[in-house]
Amino acid sequence: MSTTLADRQPASTLPDRMRALVLTAPGKFEIQTVPAPRPGQGEVLCKVAAVAICGSDPEIIRGGLAGTWPPGYPFIPGHEWSGQVVAIGPGVVDLQPGDRVAGQAHCGCGTCANCMEGRYTICENYGRAEAGQRHYGFITQGAYAQYAVYSIKSVNRMPDGMSFREGALVDTAGVALHGLELSGVRPGGTVAVIGPGPIGLIAMRMARILGAARIIAVGRGARLEASRKAGADVLVNFESGDPVAAVRAAANGLGVDEAIECSGAPGTFRQAVEMVHKGGRVVLLGVPAAGYVMEPIPFKHVVHNEIAIYGVRANPNVSRKVIGLIGAGQLRVDDLISHTFPLEDFATALDTFVNRRDGAIKVVVEPN
Repeated sequence: MSTTLADRQPASTLPDRMRALVLTAPGKFEIQTVPAPRPGQGEVLCKVAAVAICGSDPEIIRGGLAGTWPPGYPFIPGHEWSGQVVAIGPGVVDLQPGDRVAGQAHCGCGTCANCMEGRYTICENYGRAEAGQRHYGFITQGAYAQYAVYSIKSVNRMPDGMSFREGALVDTAGVALHGLELSGVRPGGTVAVIGPGPIGLIAMRMARILGAARIIAVGRGARLEASRKAGADVLVNFESGDPVAAVRAAANGLGVDEAIECSGAPGTFRQAVEMVHKGGRVVLLGVPAAGYVMEPIPFKHVVHNEIAIYGVRANPNVSRKVIGLIGAGQLRVDDLISHTFPLEDFATALDTFVNRRDGAIKVVVEPN
């Protein structure tokens, strides 16, 4: 949105053009020189330092959800980012040029019932830009660019000791923390994490921070081995036998307190339900592929055993907590960044992430 800037940020001092990743059609993208945006009311213009590739990005780029994510073309994707404020729009009082910030994808309308309860990632005005709702990188222009405009509700200041690369993982870590806050973590209890990808590995560390005594990781290959570094006490290779039986055996035959599903793979929802003990909790962090409906769930088992199931939509109200944990050295995320690329090499970065080349875990693009 274009508008007159505050007097201390003359438009003449701001960049007129920038390089950006532009989706031109389903499955097609280019690095283009495009007009640089300007901040409007309650917005900041940021110089983007780092953008982490999210598991949702390849689907958006392929165009499997075209018409919704993104709503049209051309479009700039990207939503896991950090950078530095270079200009502020009218009405901005708590941020100033030079501030180092980490972004998040959602900005709610602020007035619907869900937003008023702090649940802005499920804003009832989703998709209505005129109401103030934004979903950056999905339906609102995103962060794979040298500069991006964001609502002040979608950025949080970072401490000087925290790197921009770490800042790009605040969004990912926030999803894990939100899920664990919804379910709770039983202090001294046991947690199973299915799918040791970036969110799964962070969920293991987050569960430990919140008081879990034992962590059981369920996966395969190099990522399962990476779970050791993330603090897992028991590794379960689902290719070597029944993962439900293995998890329950590792939890004294009774099942775990919480099962955190982070893969979105077919069959894992049911596995998570069957891994927890009576009164246990299941957290769904993984997102299944478009068009996948659901495997059969043991309905009576869920009812009779009072198993709670939590769906998780992004990371509301947790970014500052995550930044605090990373900044204090309590949550490590930098070792999960396996590859970095400049914006011009985005095609290679995407291929590295999608095909997990050279042990790729989290791939970060640096537009500047």
